[in-house]
Amino acid sequence: MPPKDPITTSVSHDDGVAVLAVSGEIDLATIPAFEAAIADALQQRPEALIIDLSAVDFLASAGLQALVATHENVSPQAGFAVVADGPATSRPIELTGLDQILSLHSTVADAKAAVKGS
Repeated sequence: MPPKDPITTSVSHDDGVAVLAVSGEIDLATIPAFEAAIADALQQRPEALIIDLSAVDFLASAGLQALVATHENVSPQAGFAVVADGPATSRPIELTGLDQILSLHSTVADAKAAVKGS
């Protein structure tokens, strides 16, 4: 059995909202792929970007930094939300206080409602 990819990403577009679904681990080794996926999701200039970390097993500080950088880059023009529901993702975001900065949600549906309402 081949080793599974450390990170996989997919982007879907729905009603002007780009949803970037990420699974695996976000750390120094996978940050380039994560950042490339974010850039790819933003190419079509969506009204909002949602990063879905529901299937992420590990979120390192490099991933947190990428989320903050994306928030700073995207927010003036578009909505931005993060879906993190689990100890591997929501806990580091909350422990670092980033839940005060980022729009954090437990489901993609909640995040969509938030970005569409903004």
